[in-house]
Amino acid sequence: MSIKKLIGKWSSFTLLFIWASLAYGADKPNVVLMLVDNLGFGDLSSYNMGTRGGIQTPNIDSIANEGLQLTQFLVEPGCTPSRAGLLTGQYSIRNGMSLIIAPGSAGGLDEGDFTLGHLFQSVGYNTAYAGKWHLGPNAVSQPQNQGFDQWLIGFKGTTDQVVYAANMEELGAPETIQEALSPKILEATGPGEPREVRDYDFEYRKIIEGDIARKSIEYIEDSADKEEPFFLMVGFTRPHFPNDVADEFKGISGAGKYGDSIVELDIRTGEILQAIENAGVEDNTIVIWISDNGATVTATAIDEVHQGDNGPFRGELGDAYEGSIRTAGMIRWPGKINPGKSNEMFSIHDFLPTLGSIIGAEVPDDRPIDGVDQTDFLLGNQDNSNRNSLITFIGDRVAAVRWNQFRVYPMVINPTSNNPAVGGYLGTVTETAGFPQIFNIEADPKERVDIAPTGGGWIMGPYLQTVSAYRATLEEYPNPPAPNVTKF
Repeated sequence: MSIKKLIGKWSSFTLLFIWASLAYGADKPNVVLMLVDNLGFGDLSSYNMGTRGGIQTPNIDSIANEGLQLTQFLVEPGCTPSRAGLLTGQYSIRNGMSLIIAPGSAGGLDEGDFTLGHLFQSVGYNTAYAGKWHLGPNAVSQPQNQGFDQWLIGFKGTTDQVVYAANMEELGAPETIQEALSPKILEATGPGEPREVRDYDFEYRKIIEGDIARKSIEYIEDSADKEEPFFLMVGFTRPHFPNDVADEFKGISGAGKYGDSIVELDIRTGEILQAIENAGVEDNTIVIWISDNGATVTATAIDEVHQGDNGPFRGELGDAYEGSIRTAGMIRWPGKINPGKSNEMFSIHDFLPTLGSIIGAEVPDDRPIDGVDQTDFLLGNQDNSNRNSLITFIGDRVAAVRWNQFRVYPMVINPTSNNPAVGGYLGTVTETAGFPQIFNIEADPKERVDIAPTGGGWIMGPYLQTVSAYRATLEEYPNPPAPNVTKF
């Protein structure tokens, strides 16, 4: 993006700031951010102490061992909401993306949104995206128009669509619907419409992770010797259902398709880490490895019964419980971030202001930013995180509020009565009688004892203060309509 366009889009950026940023861009760290899809807190050997048998993840574990492993990394309860929170530093509801964008529905990032891609571009970075996007079906919402110079390879929706596409003809869907909802593999260079590369079908689902890794490696090799630093974001697809893998990975874990999928994910991560090392930029590259939300625990398919593990926490993808929003997160920056573990609270929204601080980029002041700057915490200048609360939304509802070690629920999400029971987005909502449920997540990680009736009522104070502070921002910055496919 040209300097003229940057100034036109964000008037708060001065010409002097832009030119100065470009001038010292070569001294800035490269950043490689790997985002995986629906992986639970207990799925990696670095988090579960090897209790999942054959699911061994040595390459991913190396990031945790050499960097900061976050054991209280918090996200939003679904693919689209978490990705929106990561890219914008805002609660997803502020951009109308507080539910997963379903096939055939609209919504997504808009022209006026400010993303991580824009942040890095503003100080002279070359930016690229590879893999799953899921932040809107239209070109305006896609990486090449949201701050990324290239979309190396990827698709705009969700891997579920390979299942829908296979079933549509059999179920008699009109040809126009079949064509509209059949997923495509895309790529793009510069703003505009993407190019279609091929269909995203069951057979390609087996090998897509290898292509995402290969394209990422080629980009690292090409960018390492250039004067400008680079920001690469990798949107892996695993372990999102369906988890069919190529023949070379079948049975590799001894834990079914799900386990095989995670082992392949670890191998692909290792390939990218090796590329960073081979390119000679390891010491000046921040590596971030995170999941977008917790795993699906209830059965997805009869031949994929080995499902995800959300550790000691209840809940799963799509609901507001700890197992949905607490997942794996780790950050490595040799010589800058001390290796170790931390149980301090760190949110997916915090990356935008934190990385902005690290690279000297200006974060917009014309909108609320819900992320907090965690630079001093990451660099060891302070022991504590700068975050002590987080609101979780489902659609237009405040579904949960985290304050310190307490979780407060103004509504209850239940599994269905079907057999097998299904929770998450397919569950049902029960209204409370006017007072929320309250759990002490440190003393009771499975959230089995509601402490509201037995002395926990005082937490209503900070709970209401947290929600009130958020609501006060809506007077100047009202939210767009929240997504909903049951209320029109």
